[in-house]
Amino acid sequence: MTLNVAGLAVVAAFYLIILGTSIWASRLSKKRVGDGILLAGRNINLLVGICTLTATWVGGGFILGIAEATYNPTLGAVWALVPLPYALTFFSGGFFFAKPMRENKYVTMLDPFQQKYGNLLASALIFPALIADVLWVARTLVSVGATMSVILDISYVYSIIIASVVAIVYTILGGFYSVAYTEVIQLILIFISLWLCVPFALTNPHSLDISLTAYNQIFQAPWVGTVEPHEAGKWFDNFMVLALGGLAYQALYQRILSASSYTQAQVICFASSAFCLVLGIPPILIGAVAASTDWNSTSYGLPTPYECGEASSIFPITLRYLTPTFVSFIGIGAVTAAVMSSMNSALLSSASMFSSNVYKNIIRKQASDREMQWVIRISVVVVGLTGTGLTFLDNSVLVFWLVGSDMSFTIMFPQLVCILFFKVSNGYGASLGFLVGITLRILSGEPLFGLPPVICYGCQLNDEGTLTQFFPFRTAIMITSLLSVLLFSWLAAFLFNQGLLSEKWDVFKVKPKENVYEDRKAGGNNTEAPVSVQLLESTV
Repeated sequence: MTLNVAGLAVVAAFYLIILGTSIWASRLSKKRVGDGILLAGRNINLLVGICTLTATWVGGGFILGIAEATYNPTLGAVWALVPLPYALTFFSGGFFFAKPMRENKYVTMLDPFQQKYGNLLASALIFPALIADVLWVARTLVSVGATMSVILDISYVYSIIIASVVAIVYTILGGFYSVAYTEVIQLILIFISLWLCVPFALTNPHSLDISLTAYNQIFQAPWVGTVEPHEAGKWFDNFMVLALGGLAYQALYQRILSASSYTQAQVICFASSAFCLVLGIPPILIGAVAASTDWNSTSYGLPTPYECGEASSIFPITLRYLTPTFVSFIGIGAVTAAVMSSMNSALLSSASMFSSNVYKNIIRKQASDREMQWVIRISVVVVGLTGTGLTFLDNSVLVFWLVGSDMSFTIMFPQLVCILFFKVSNGYGASLGFLVGITLRILSGEPLFGLPPVICYGCQLNDEGTLTQFFPFRTAIMITSLLSVLLFSWLAAFLFNQGLLSEKWDVFKVKPKENVYEDRKAGGNNTEAPVSVQLLESTV
């Protein structure tokens, strides 16, 4: 194995550009305190907002995951779901979630929970959100490790460590300013690089016309793929996880809340959805080219990448063996930029929730701005190192992608919907809904962590001999959790309001607002309605 010096120089130059931009952006963050660190003073430029939201979702997992699914003969392009669900994520965020989040001037996604339910329950809800972010970090690093190890002949481990260090360093330099402004450069590089690679891949002499292999089995199964009747539930489940799971990511609301107005937040969401669709086309085409290639005629030889267990690295493999060297270097730039743009967003997302909702509101309410800066930096480092460690558990981008979105979809999404749009929700319902959701999800099993399913929703044995859920069980868990929140909230309110349970046991204070005012007039202890009630009523 010979180190590719020229390619390494390209990557080093890119890293230096990103670090230089982050240092410049850090000077802007020093002029701000509080919201300025995490939300850029709530006055982010419209173009910067569009770029940072798009680049956050169009990460290394996006590029390599789509190419992997398209090339994989057991899946195909029909399973490369991501562009359309992501577009729906942004449209839903703009239409339904931007207004209540932006008008109440929350700092993080957990603020409404903390204001209405209190610190204890909000602290519990931070864990699934943090796990989702850590898995996000892992999947982005897996993609850059796969790309550099294939094209540059750099050790997979070293590739991941270098990318992780760079992302951590420039994220802690300037907070959201560094993330946002570097993502402008990253999105431009992603867009140009991806589309420049496509013509060279499509015209290489070792591959057939992808229109011939789309529906005909030549070198392998048609790359368009199929959804068998028994797989329809699994397909639908994956679609729903990707479309709605993103609505429970702090990274989305960090961009919505950084906008100067609700209208600007909507424009950012809608424009980003269009960019996601456009940027989803090149990885599909690259995967289709790989599925249309006679690998025996290339220097890669036989067995094929799929037979060698390298389907997750098909994007860099295609660039290396089917395009000129300089084109593969351009592809490195696309993947590296995508990885940096997603990883820094996940790092800052986790740091925002921990520093604002746990440290500032619970541990040290009197913490100074300088102290908070250090808490944010330490949080970034911890999340970054944890995500880096997970990369050695699995090398499939698709696995980390789905599991990370899974946590947001089944646990956090129903909680967020209930607190923003259903006034009946309260701490009792949220607690039991959380327990129901997480219990059902654990009992459903998870191959990444070696958990076999205890509850089987139409389980069948796959080719590896393990049980696979073909029923849309994640969607069923999400709906069950949501209904549990509403049902137990109503039941708790009924029991306390009807006097069936003593008020001294009412730790979440579910007594209606008008009764609180009556107590105040009567000289009771409750002198005013909780601020959280006033805030939440204005959102629904």
